[in-house]
Amino acid sequence: MRALRDCPPSTLRRLHGVLTDIDDTLTTDGRLPAQSYAAMERLEASGLTIVPITGRPAGWCDHIARMWPVQGVVGENGAFWFRYDRGERRMLRHFVDSAETRREQATRLQGIATEILHAIPGARIASDQRYRESDLAIDFCEDVPRLPERDVERIVMLMQARGLTVKVSSIHVNGWFGSFDKLSTTLKFLTAQFGTDAEAVRKNYAFIGDSPNDEPMFGYFDCSVGVANVRDFAHMRRLPHYVTQGRAGNGFAEFVDCLIRARRGPT
Repeated sequence: MRALRDCPPSTLRRLHGVLTDIDDTLTTDGRLPAQSYAAMERLEASGLTIVPITGRPAGWCDHIARMWPVQGVVGENGAFWFRYDRGERRMLRHFVDSAETRREQATRLQGIATEILHAIPGARIASDQRYRESDLAIDFCEDVPRLPERDVERIVMLMQARGLTVKVSSIHVNGWFGSFDKLSTTLKFLTAQFGTDAEAVRKNYAFIGDSPNDEPMFGYFDCSVGVANVRDFAHMRRLPHYVTQGRAGNGFAEFVDCLIRARRGPT
């Protein structure tokens, strides 16, 4: 990973938008700081598209799409995208799986959750699970004492043994039925709603994140950025091209400042 300052200004100037993880990228210690929200507003004011790409649940994403300065959101690690049409005051929602399929899968996920909690007493179902449509989130450090790495690995293995696709974020282990991920649904969203194509997305959008569930995004985009805490997951197979000096929300604001300076050109 190279320092963000080594990113060519020409790479930043050609960007049409920024795709960003939320937890420990926009947020710091579980809160959305004013500097991160202000940075999103600066991006919007500069004419750039902003889309959070998150593992957080549908209930939260409805709020984010409506009330944040964003042009859409991809949630539950790619289970859906939401976009709020402010002109028509209408929420556009697209799920990878049908409502019937999601209901069937919810019953199976509940059984898997029971098995995991029995096997690993310190684990808990994530507090935002009730707002989810498609995945199971097991909390290993958000609202519980941090579990040892070996227990996180056991959660992953238990989920995989039951046929789930599994990703680890900075706070949860997420598992779901199906092969979608953050990248596949992001590409579908941007091509459907903004009339672009996958190759243009790769060149003209940046992604910024921090953890293993961001690996598909880090590996795809020409301009992929990690906030400094991405170094906590140096074992990842696909790392971002660039890394900020600041951690979490400080790193996000640092990236936005760098991007906006580049767009203004030499001073």
